[in-house]
Amino acid sequence: MNDQNHTGGTGGSGPLGEAEYAEFMELAAEEGFDAEEIEGELAAAGPLPVLAVVGRPNVGKSTLVNRILGRREAVVEDRPGVTRDRVTYEAEWAGRRFKVVDTGGWEQDVLGIDASVAAQAEFAIEAADAVVFVVDATVGATDTDEAVVKLLRRAGKPVVLCANKVDGPSAEADAAYLWGLGIGEPHPVSALHGRGTGDMLDAVLEAMPEAPAETFGAAPGGPRRIALIGRPNVGKSSLLNKLAGEERVVVNEVAGTTRDPVDELIELGGKTWMFVDTAGIRRRVHLQEGADYYASLRTAAALEKAEVAVVLIDVNEPISVQDTRIISMAVDAGRALVIAYNKWDALDEERRFYLEREIERDLVQVQWAPRVNISARTGRHMEKLVPAVETALAGWETRVPTGRLNAFLGELVASHPHPVRGGKQPRILFGTQAGTRPPRFVLFASGFLEAGYRRFVERRLREEFGFAGSPIHMSVRVREKRGRKK
Repeated sequence: MNDQNHTGGTGGSGPLGEAEYAEFMELAAEEGFDAEEIEGELAAAGPLPVLAVVGRPNVGKSTLVNRILGRREAVVEDRPGVTRDRVTYEAEWAGRRFKVVDTGGWEQDVLGIDASVAAQAEFAIEAADAVVFVVDATVGATDTDEAVVKLLRRAGKPVVLCANKVDGPSAEADAAYLWGLGIGEPHPVSALHGRGTGDMLDAVLEAMPEAPAETFGAAPGGPRRIALIGRPNVGKSSLLNKLAGEERVVVNEVAGTTRDPVDELIELGGKTWMFVDTAGIRRRVHLQEGADYYASLRTAAALEKAEVAVVLIDVNEPISVQDTRIISMAVDAGRALVIAYNKWDALDEERRFYLEREIERDLVQVQWAPRVNISARTGRHMEKLVPAVETALAGWETRVPTGRLNAFLGELVASHPHPVRGGKQPRILFGTQAGTRPPRFVLFASGFLEAGYRRFVERRLREEFGFAGSPIHMSVRVREKRGRKK
């Protein structure tokens, strides 16, 4: 086995070294795990490849997604436009796991087809490792489909063409006409009845990488990417202008002035950073129309392209559900996180008292995120932003050697064992860090570990090794001990 494969291809983590890997596998063998199980779990702990299912409205995307999943998850109705948000599910085919992104159809609204395709499709395609392009074989290729083909060619991602609604052999001639799209073989499928989906998924697995390529920070010495995100009118554009030292972005008291992310290279603290100023995220994206709806999609795209998210919060307003949801988006995306409390210059003592209570109550789950109190208008404490970002990125890329991690876990289990449940006391047998950006840990245990104990382990990991400014992903592989090898 090649050393480079020891972590199952987990992106930016760097593999386990030969000696470290041998030590780890010896631990596993002693506890009754075999090499194949370990390799599979390490691979599963890494980021899964992403498959985007795209197509114009009512071609059967959500029906196909349900077929891939083997269960009814995506909402399906016989009318276009039911799916508005991107929805992500985890799927498996032929023993390989991957993520499926179900996207809304491309609607020709007031923005025109080009703008709507750019908003919904470009994000879905850019964030994916491979694309299933769904076309209604009974209708044939439309102008909208042709426009999407151009987009797919520009993106350069592997594409599997799904000719849907081919319910029998007599309809296969309709699918053959889709060769004319020029993006490869049309796979005749009936998402509704399951016909042909297995062959199509085999083609998907061939097109999809074992693990996704790193999409950021690939160029040595390249600028790190920072997404400025937050509710509308919290001061994202004002912050970008202050950092840049000039008016690069339109600033207006009317919320929602920014429609498109604006990437700006800015020199700060002796380094060049790539800032992405994003349109404010609004509530209930699926009910939005026109520019605001697509701006929200672009915001999500900017977040997925970034390495660190700076979430701005207006200190003069109570911390809202929107604020916490936006923070959750950054954490769920696995990005390094900094929370910037903006408009601090206008904060009075009474509001400060209530703000601190709100932070303790509503943001307790992200106490690990660096905090900066700033004023984008006056420039107050701007010099603290870069050190906070650097701290978060350092935590995001921290790696703990396997030997040191297992010494820590041994001490932890000895001093704080898992509570006895049902006459049994599960314990952590050993573990490894399967990846970084963000840190991903796999723990191998003798029984089920309760959520509270997992949170305790994460808290102690942070106390021991840092990880400031970074979410931690932790999975537990439960296997009853089968006896030691002689």
